[in-house]
Amino acid sequence: MSQRDPTTAEADRMWIVGLTGSIGMGKSTTARLFAEAGCAVYDADAAVHGLYAQGGQAVAPVGARFPGVVIDGAIDREKLAQALRADISGFEDLEAIVHPLTRQAQAEFIREARAAGHKVAVLDIPLLFETGGDAHMDAVVVVTAPPEVQRDRVLARPQMTEDKFQGILARQMPDAEKRTRADFVIDTSRGLEAARQAVHDILEDLKQRTPPHA
Repeated sequence: MSQRDPTTAEADRMWIVGLTGSIGMGKSTTARLFAEAGCAVYDADAAVHGLYAQGGQAVAPVGARFPGVVIDGAIDREKLAQALRADISGFEDLEAIVHPLTRQAQAEFIREARAAGHKVAVLDIPLLFETGGDAHMDAVVVVTAPPEVQRDRVLARPQMTEDKFQGILARQMPDAEKRTRADFVIDTSRGLEAARQAVHDILEDLKQRTPPHA
């Protein structure tokens, strides 16, 4: 088998950046800023929505494990949430179904981003650290905000309650630990323009270095 030209291999190099943060920290907004800056951005939540939609690969196995959560051929997320609240052990079973499917989607996204010539691919994954996904990233960006800002943002969401909020926090790694494990941290409480500048600075930093993997 012939060797690839070194210059071609170098041109194919692309940063794979994990973007994560606890609920209410401003991760979705930050992901949009990376997209505005020209990065390819993968949305893990959107991928899961697709798996749960009519015809989605997760509908049958999730429906079999959690009877009653499939409505009109799709997973009803509220019914699934109710089932999980009633059976905490169900989270592991759900992850065993969904995570392999999302990893396939991520791999395809990375292939397409590289083929399209992107130099930075950002994977927006809420539970990046919790699932060990950070081990597959070249760099990790954590979005953060003070606890009171986080709480106000989350409780302003429709149908959100204090109990739901605390339940979500209990399944997420503490923000302080995420920040210690990050390569870059963006504090979204400083405003949109400050976040946009932080994204710009991160991309400039990456541009000066060579991605570790082709």
